[in-house]
Parts: sequence; structure tokens; C-alpha cells
Amino acid sequence: MKRSVALRLSAVLGTAAAAGAIAFGAPLPQASAAAVGSATGFASQNGGTTGGNGGATVRASTGTAIHTALCNRASSSTPVTIEVEGTINHGNTAKVSGDSCNTAAGVIELKDISNVTIIGVGSGATFDQLGIHIRNSSNIIIQNVTVKNVKKSGSPTSNGGDAIGMESTVRNVWVDHVTLEASGGESEGFDGLFDMKDDVEYVTLSYAILRNSGRGGLIGSSESDTGNSNITFHHNKYENIDSRTPLLRGGVAHIYNNHYYSLNESGINSRAGARAKVDNNYFQNSKDVLGTFYTDQAGTWQTSGNILDNVTWSAKSSDHNPAGPSMASTTTVSVPYSFSLDNASCVPNIVSQTAGANKGIRTSTGSCSVTSSPSNPPSSPSNPPSSPSNPPSSPSVPPSQPSGTNLSLASGAGADGSSKASGTSYGNVKDGNMSTYWSPSGTTGDISVKWGSAQTVSKINIREASGATGRIGNWQVLNGSTVLASGSGAKVITFASTSLTKITFRITSASSAPQVAEFETYAS
Repeated sequence: MKRSVALRLSAVLGTAAAAGAIAFGAPLPQASAAAVGSATGFASQNGGTTGGNGGATVRASTGTAIHTALCNRASSSTPVTIEVEGTINHGNTAKVSGDSCNTAAGVIELKDISNVTIIGVGSGATFDQLGIHIRNSSNIIIQNVTVKNVKKSGSPTSNGGDAIGMESTVRNVWVDHVTLEASGGESEGFDGLFDMKDDVEYVTLSYAILRNSGRGGLIGSSESDTGNSNITFHHNKYENIDSRTPLLRGGVAHIYNNHYYSLNESGINSRAGARAKVDNNYFQNSKDVLGTFYTDQAGTWQTSGNILDNVTWSAKSSDHNPAGPSMASTTTVSVPYSFSLDNASCVPNIVSQTAGANKGIRTSTGSCSVTSSPSNPPSSPSNPPSSPSNPPSSPSVPPSQPSGTNLSLASGAGADGSSKASGTSYGNVKDGNMSTYWSPSGTTGDISVKWGSAQTVSKINIREASGATGRIGNWQVLNGSTVLASGSGAKVITFASTSLTKITFRITSASSAPQVAEFETYAS
């Protein structure tokens, strides 16, 4: 498969600290000893998903400490909430033995257990090159964590290359407000971000970011593995994914209010008798976002309220059946739970404010608005902590302006983008005038500067318009599909010197509609 998302890790993990100890305390008050909110979608069925509610609360800062918390329980079903802060990696994740656990080194192993919550707190929890594996387990909640760069080949490897993987009789799992990301596709050693196989049911993935991967995730590992069902995906952001958003073999999935951006080869792949209910999603800058792909064993879908924004469709063949351009329903699907649908037109804005880890665990009201941060998330701030790359106040003009020639003002330079708000223009970012600006039609979007011949660029300066400073949140700088840099806040951005004919600044989150007055480019 062509690797549209081919990226490279910018650094190799150093030697990690030895595993630390965990502290057992008395159970905290209920609001602090449980996940924030309640399970939605199919995870609310079959008796519900409550994780470690009602049990002890344990703080952990290493993978070994997480395993120890599982193994020190009275039994494999004794409820426990594990609050995680810091970076969890291979260097601090060892196997721990006990009667109430079945762990392994080099992976967070949730095997043969039940009634567990893992929640990121404080400055955040990152599982770096280390996957989370759920096997023969039930009633599991994973909330407010980041899992990144888990590989199945190369070094180090973990969890078969899946960020989060479930298999072999798993029931009632709620994964909420997480960020799952890779740095490429299968040829770079990565597999799926969110995989389920061999008898997995009653799962919800909500308010998650899945990005920069060849494969979003699968439900069923082969055309004969069709016993996985009752899966809900809502208010998630899929970005720069080649395929499998998800791949569904057999069973039922409910997919609503998700924002799909840059699906490079295909999107929701319903096959082998699967039935997908696809409601009020926003598909943008993508290809073949729904259908049956890479097989002649068809699946079906019921669609309503979706928006297609710059979506292209390929021709049908015996093993390739895109649903578009009409995306007409081919079946009917009912779900046993109640849910509120945001209008698809506001989904990009809602998802940008809520999806992912360290966003304050905010949710949609179901009427195109967002709740405030929960009043008492466990030891977790309402907003992510400030960092040198995102100071509390981002000035429109950085303290140190780049030297040299602004290539954006050169003769023959042009500009384009993904969308533009009424009254704004792409060309405004390269006119040298701080009183004019470009703004996307929502809170996220692409703006590009381009040239007729290759230019060498190693630095850009993003300058927000007066009155709009501090709006830009997370971003990526792209040369085609290659990420040159990523971070947050408008500022001077440097990266390895690159020869290119077009450079793109992609805004993936913002507090409100961003306004880019100038997109300056420099050779050094």
C-alpha cells in the first residue's frame, strides 16, 4: 500500500528511569475516584461500563506501577482507579506477578481482569512507544491519555503495533478523551491505532484524536472474524489517515458526529456483512470516505445528515464499492440507546474544542455547544499546562523577527488553502499588510504559500491579526504529507532546511476562528 502518511520520528527515546514505586492511599471521594462522566453509546449497554468506580484510587508514574496496582488487588475483579501522570515507556514498564493480574513487560497488559479505570491526571499521561492491550477482560475505562508511536517492527516494538488493541472475549470498554497517534504507516513499522478482534463487544470510542497513521483501526481481523459488534464512535477527529476509519467486518457500528480530515485512500470500510449507522459526520479533504473496499464481500450502511467537503470518489470495481457521491443508505440500523446529534456543520468546531487528551474532558451538549470543564476531574487542570512552546500570552509579533528575505513576498509567490471565511482571502497572508487576514470557515483549516519553482525554507513566521492573538492552538507544518514541525501557538517556527514548492500551515485546534495576517517564509 502506498504510504501517504510517511513520517519520521525526530528523536529516539533515551534510556528511561527505572520503575518507580506506587503509593496506595485511602479511597478518594467518589468524584475523584472515578472516570469523569458516564459511558455513552454501546459501552452504556450490557450492564454499563463503570471501570474502577467504588474501589481504591492509586497514583502511578511508571508502567511497572500500573501493573503493580493491578496485581496488589484482592482479586482480578476488585475495582481500582489508576491515576497516571508522566511518561510511560519501555524503560519503566516491567512484568509484575500476582494472583489478580497477568502482566507482561513492554506493554500495558490488561489481561484476565475487570473493573479497572486508567485516567491521566495532573500534567498528563503519555504512553510513549508503548501500547495498551486488553484481552479476556471487561468493564475497562481508559480516559485522558496519549498513546503514540507504537511499533510492530523496528525497535522498540509493543502490542503488535497497535496503540490500543482488544482481543479474545472483551466486553464493555469505554475509551474517552484520548490522543492516539503514529508517525507513518506499515512500512514505517506501525499498525492500527484502535483495533478489536476475536469476540469484542460493547465498546465506545469518544472524543478521541487519531492521526498520522496508515490505519485508523479494525473491527475483525479477517473476513471470518465477524463476531465483533456493538461499537460506537462519536466526536472523534481522524486526521491524516490512509484507511480503516474504521474497517468493520460483520457486526454493527454506530458512527456519529466525527470529523474526518485528510483520509488519503479510504475511510469507513463496511464489509463481510457489516452494518454501519453513519450520522451527522463531517468529511473533509478526503477520498472514498464510505463503502466496501479491497474485498468482494460487501457490507452495508445507513446514512443521514453527513457533510462532504472536498471529498473525491474513485470508480467502482468488483472489490471496490464507494458509497459516493450520493452516499445513499443500503440498510437500516437501530441502536438501543438514546443519543443527541450535533448538526454536522458544527462538528469540526465542537470536535476541535473537545477531542483528545488534556482538553479538560469537555463534551458536546448535543446542540452545537460545549460544556465547561468538569468541576472536579481527578487532580487534572481544566486547561493543559503552559509550556515554552505555548506561553500563556502569545504576542502577534514574536520578540525576535526572522532576518533575511520573506519569500512569501517574492514575485510569483501564491497562496491557497482548505477553506476561507466570508470576507477573507488566501492572498491576505502574503501581502505584507497586518490589517488583512485569512480565516478558515471553522476553527481548523489549511493555509499554504506556493511558488512556481522550488524554494529552500527552514523557518516560517505565523502572525495573527490584531484582536485575534492567542486563538491558534495546535498546528502542523507540512510539505505535502510530510510533517516538518508541529506544536501550538502562533510564532516563529524552525525545522530542517527543505526544498519545496508549497508549504502548508495546518491549524488543528483553536479557541475560536483563527485569523492569520501573515504567513512569512524564510530560507534561514
